[in-house]
Amino acid sequence: MDKNTLKTLEEMLTTEKAKLEEELGRFAKRNPNNQEDFNADFPQLGEKEDENASEVAEYSKDLTLERTLESSLRDVNKALERLSDGTYGTCKYCGKPIDEKRLMARATSTSCIDCKKLFTE
Repeated sequence: MDKNTLKTLEEMLTTEKAKLEEELGRFAKRNPNNQEDFNADFPQLGEKEDENASEVAEYSKDLTLERTLESSLRDVNKALERLSDGTYGTCKYCGKPIDEKRLMARATSTSCIDCKKLFTE
C-alpha cells in the first residue's frame, strides 16, 4: 500500500477517534483508572416517580450507546496501533493484504473479504 493511501487512512481513523471521544464525552466520563473506558452519567431529572422512571430509561439508553461507541473506539485504536507497528492492512487470518477499497470503506477492517466470508458463516 502506498504512503499516500496510508496517510489518508490514518487521517480517517484519527478523525473518527476524535468524533467517538467527543460523542462519549457528551454523556459519559472517562474512567481515570482505564483511559479506554467511559462511564455513563446517571441523569438527575427530579424526585417524582415519573422523573425517576425517565432517569432509568435514559441511563439504560446511554449504557447501550456507551458500549457501542467504546467498541468502535477500541477498533479505531487497534487500527491506529497496527498502522504504527506496520501490520495495518494485513488480514489476521491469511496474512494477505486487505484490498484498499475495503479499507477505505471500513478503515478498521482486520480481515480480507474472502476470510470474512469464510469465518462469519
